[in-house]
Amino acid sequence: MPQFLYEQLDGAKKVGMRWPDVPDFVAANLNPTFALREYQAEAFGRFFHCYHNPFEGKEPPLHFLFNMATGSGKTLIMAGLILYLYKQGYRNFLFFVNSANIIKKTEDNFLNMLSSKYLFSDKIIFDNQEAHIRQVDNFEDANDRDINICFTTIQKMHGDLHNEKENSLTFEDFKDKKIVLLSDEAHHTQVATRQGALVGLERPNWENTVNKILEKNTRNILLEFTATMDFINPHIADEYRNKVIYRYDLKAFRNDGFSKDPMLLPSNTDKKDRITQAIILNQYRQDVAGKYGINLKPVILFKAQKTIAQSQENKALFHKIIDNFSVRDIARIRSRTNVEVLQKGFRFFTERGITDDMLARKLKDNFGENKCLSVNDEDEKDRNQILLNSLEDRDNQIRAIFAVQKLNEGWDVLNLFDIVRLYETRDGKNNQPGKTTISEAQLIGRGARYFPFRIADDEDRFMRKYDKDIDHELRILEVLHYHHHDEPRYLSEIKIALEETGIMDADEMEVELKLKEDFKKKRFYKSGMVYGNERVKTSFEKVRSIADLGVSKRDMSFVMDSGLGGEASVYGGNDKIGGAMIMKEGEDLPVNAIERHIVKNALTKNNFFTFENLKRYFPHVVSMREFIERDEYLGGLSVNIGGMRGNAESMGNEEKFQAMAQLLNELEKEMKDGITEYKGTVEFKPKKLSTVFGDKKIKVKKGSVKADGQQDYIAGKKWYVFDALYGTSEEKDFVDLIARMVEDLNENFKEVYLVRNERVMKIYNFYDGAAFEPDYLLFLVDKKGGSLAYQLFIEPKGAHLREHDKWKENFLEEITARFKDKKPLEFARGKYKILGIPFYESENENEFREKLMETIQT
Repeated sequence: MPQFLYEQLDGAKKVGMRWPDVPDFVAANLNPTFALREYQAEAFGRFFHCYHNPFEGKEPPLHFLFNMATGSGKTLIMAGLILYLYKQGYRNFLFFVNSANIIKKTEDNFLNMLSSKYLFSDKIIFDNQEAHIRQVDNFEDANDRDINICFTTIQKMHGDLHNEKENSLTFEDFKDKKIVLLSDEAHHTQVATRQGALVGLERPNWENTVNKILEKNTRNILLEFTATMDFINPHIADEYRNKVIYRYDLKAFRNDGFSKDPMLLPSNTDKKDRITQAIILNQYRQDVAGKYGINLKPVILFKAQKTIAQSQENKALFHKIIDNFSVRDIARIRSRTNVEVLQKGFRFFTERGITDDMLARKLKDNFGENKCLSVNDEDEKDRNQILLNSLEDRDNQIRAIFAVQKLNEGWDVLNLFDIVRLYETRDGKNNQPGKTTISEAQLIGRGARYFPFRIADDEDRFMRKYDKDIDHELRILEVLHYHHHDEPRYLSEIKIALEETGIMDADEMEVELKLKEDFKKKRFYKSGMVYGNERVKTSFEKVRSIADLGVSKRDMSFVMDSGLGGEASVYGGNDKIGGAMIMKEGEDLPVNAIERHIVKNALTKNNFFTFENLKRYFPHVVSMREFIERDEYLGGLSVNIGGMRGNAESMGNEEKFQAMAQLLNELEKEMKDGITEYKGTVEFKPKKLSTVFGDKKIKVKKGSVKADGQQDYIAGKKWYVFDALYGTSEEKDFVDLIARMVEDLNENFKEVYLVRNERVMKIYNFYDGAAFEPDYLLFLVDKKGGSLAYQLFIEPKGAHLREHDKWKENFLEEITARFKDKKPLEFARGKYKILGIPFYESENENEFREKLMETIQT
């Protein structure tokens, strides 16, 4: 069976092929709020490669499909591809999808600069010229300076093209123009292919309408996006074998940490208690978020089985529960539940001084009728569309939504945390999920979009942070709970459905990592310290010139076209090349010699040189005029003009503008190369060891090397402080080495402790503040007395990762260089030497051993 295009690209990448990087003109013109993730850069790189290079089956017009998970940022990739293709000469873009709701959201994302989800930068600049996003009904009034986008549903486009109307799209619109077609939820369009290549060719359908547009011009491009591809269908598989450029499915998305972690919450309760449990758990989430200063209004979806009448009954029951809610309802749930997360919630309320009476009043207020929304039919959905699409906004008070089937594709919400199934029937057969259960699993997948937050500057807002610390309070903000009746057959079926969608990993298991009881009794654990540094924002208070940011060049080169030429004989002789064609030595044109309006115009065309941004890096600059004129800043720079004789003296305003724009581009690059927003402090501060390291729950893959905790091997090793070793083969080889070294270490040290750092402690690179979590800390207490202890940071590293993480090894070596020969760090009860050891690699074990022993020699 021939490979899909994405499989061929996967294979090429494995053997070392690299895709082009995302060019600056794409990155700079996207909203900086949305930093590109690695998989998004991968999607871009694959497109750039395939757009410019031949591959088997490539033929015009180009047609690619991106099979990417719900929530993975497909619309951001569309925006980036629009920018890239604009640079390739495309100006006209046709976006279509099967849902009017998605059209409204996409228009908002592409056109509304006030929207929190707007995808482009404030100004879109190509070659120092501004381009605008223009919404058009057709391409008759499109212009060649801007990005012209027509938004339409596939239904409307199909109807308009086959029943021509005034001001609507017609097939003539596509005759002499090259168009980029952007198809979202593209699986809906594949109507003919799904049924067989010859089906539906005689009468118009969505798919052949799209193909007819595409084939109007061989330079047209069709880019399809969908999370749902039926690869099992042989017709789909054959048609798309050379078109699927990237596959990043829900399983990969979830395993990479970009989604919430769905958890099933079965309970043997009636509807009333299921609702009550859900609102208590939902309020627990909000209060945990509030404790850490995170603004969160978690939303609950109450799901009816089939009919609008059932959903209305659920809503009526909900309001009755809330209207009559009292402390008795809370006490009833507390006394009956054995659900761990609810018990944890009740303990949290007690610790925070939230009484049952206070909680009851909170719930009555937060889930009042004015904070509930019904979305059961198209009229309700359209009427409530603004509220539905802005659930994350601070001024949106909606907490509960009641629905049957209307919240399917296109519902983009990040703060949905609970789905409550208010029915108990099932349609599975032979231990396999039925259609209803499969649709429920798909709903869970759509609801599992991650709610972005962070409590430290070095954390990624858009990724799960507590997979290796699932007892952490904030873990509740990374979990989507699906509440349902406890019926074993249904539980089995929904698990199967979730595993098939990829949002639940059947191979994942939860394990507990406990400190050994003997170690917890040790004086070292009770009173010992662990030292770490901090991440701080870089201060630019001392910056008083561009040279202070590392800009050393004082002039930038600019080569002018002369417009001159000459004649040369093919056979030699009779050449007419005059002196005017001789290159002249570069001539400096100071910025202060360029007309002020030209300099200002060039500055306005570069988003980096806004006055607000300049004040960040040059806090002592008081005006844009000062930045332009002072020698310490722009005024001290020159443009070195190269070209043919006579051009420098006769530069026109356009050439001066281009020269100035090029100077600013180069200056921006040099400044960015010299700027680091954060630094790691050189000072290391102590914390009590017992408050940093403790018991933890983590997740590991069943059957993996890491899943074998080697409890029997570890049990007798008093120097290894945890009761299990869940690690990679490299990490286990390292621990085995320490086991063989302990006898030698004990000659000079009376206590030896190896502590696994399971995402508990971070240290920060001195240069740029990048966070690093060394896998192990080795503590050695000196026999010579004086309460001297050594704290060593150690990182086992596979050879394939060494180059990628080279900065970490450099940082470890710099720690040793800074502290080895200095006086130990002291606190009231002892002294510590802080050291770092170069990476451990099993194949270079002897080298590591020698370096370790050399480093701890006193």
